[in-house]
Amino acid sequence: MNTNVIFTYLPEYTEAFVLTIRIAWLGIAIAFGVGIISAFVLYFKIPTLSAIVKIYIELFRNTPLLVQLFFIYFGLPRIGINISAETCGIFGLGLLGGAYMAESIRSGLDTVSESQIKSASALGMTRLQIFRFVIFPQAVSVSIPALLANVIFLLKETSVFSAISLMDLMFTAKDLIGLYYNTVECLLLLVVFYCLMLLPVSIIGGYVEKKVRFGMFGV
Repeated sequence: MNTNVIFTYLPEYTEAFVLTIRIAWLGIAIAFGVGIISAFVLYFKIPTLSAIVKIYIELFRNTPLLVQLFFIYFGLPRIGINISAETCGIFGLGLLGGAYMAESIRSGLDTVSESQIKSASALGMTRLQIFRFVIFPQAVSVSIPALLANVIFLLKETSVFSAISLMDLMFTAKDLIGLYYNTVECLLLLVVFYCLMLLPVSIIGGYVEKKVRFGMFGV
């Protein structure tokens, strides 16, 4: 292993790391927004919208991200919709993640039994108070592990962005290996940077999960 090669490649990996992080977290933010809205539509059984959301969830959960990216990046221009590779990555990840987030949040909401809701209503609580003090705390506690797993899953899914020519970590590694054949050094840097991206999320997520479960965040 040549350490000089590793230090030579560091700037390129750092640039790719920043790009990957930016796209990933913008996509995850969209995923949370889409997931929350979709989960509420399903939970409150809003007519017509519920059917649309169910179709969306099944479609995106049962097709690979790579296929979705190809459709957005190569398919949409055929009908006059042209978007950049970075925008494609953000929205592709956001739509895929939204489908998974929706199911995680909805399952958390569904864990609250009807008897608890009726009891709270009998005590004179408003619908908003029931949601704030009865449904929401329990739903968050149950959903946190699944949401954390979804975030880690989405971060790892960024590895397919290289297929649409985004200069992410995977693209950089493959490009440098193809040019200079320093396979071990390139793969080592790839593993290190993915660990730098994923380990903090796993550690912080575990801490947040523990705090939420013991009610230390006031939810």
